[in-house]
Amino acid sequence: MAKCDCCGKGVAFGIQVSHSHRRSNRTWKPNVKRVKAIVDGSSKYIYACTRCLRSGKVTRAI
Repeated sequence: MAKCDCCGKGVAFGIQVSHSHRRSNRTWKPNVKRVKAIVDGSSKYIYACTRCLRSGKVTRAI
């Protein structure tokens, strides 16, 4: 679910480093919302990240 249907942004993996420099694996999840958008002329529910919503890549359906 955590993947934008518009730009393809998904989960990113990395290493969390504490103050004492102990390292552990962590994930960064994208801020993905389920929105009703117009896709190919018809309204459809898609998952879109908030950056695509804000930039206007996704046209919202009323």
